Amino acid sequence: MGKMWMNLPMVLAETELLTDRMFALDLQFLQDVVIMGINLFILFFALSYLLFNPVKKTLDARRERIASDLSTASKEKEDAIALKQDYEARLVNIDQEAEQILSAARKKALKQEEEILARAKAEAALVMARADAEIELEKKKAVDDMKQEMITVASLMAGKVVSASMNAEIQDTLVDEALSEIGEKTWQS
Repeated sequence: MGKMWMNLPMVLAETELLTDRMFALDLQFLQDVVIMGINLFILFFALSYLLFNPVKKTLDARRERIASDLSTASKEKEDAIALKQDYEARLVNIDQEAEQILSAARKKALKQEEEILARAKAEAALVMARADAEIELEKKKAVDDMKQEMITVASLMAGKVVSASMNAEIQDTLVDEALSEIGEKTWQS
């Protein structure tokens, strides 16, 4: 411990020298500043060559890529807007086309309906004409049947007259009466 106390004045003198030198603007300090400046300048150029230029190239490449991406995105956006406008125009046209198609389908359906009704009316007229013809045939048949009945009745009467031994005058009178009852219209139709 004694040695330490002995060295104390020396240590204090050295720290005093260092303290004076650290804050003093002497020749040594100026040399240190110049050397440090040169070293910084050399270090700046070395780092610029080794780091800044590659980083600058990387940043320039990135800037170009971003500019290219932005121009591509801008072009694609314009294309998308054009496509959107085209699709919107098509949608408007689709509504109009759908309305036209529906209108044409309605007109076609009405035309078909009219044709079907016309055919149905024509068929109904044919059916009615056939029915009328059949009715006429049935009327004629009924008239013919009635004539046959009258002829049969007249024959029976004539048979009765003959069987009763009537004379010719009575027979003529009975036939005339029967004919007048039947009427001339019955024989003519």
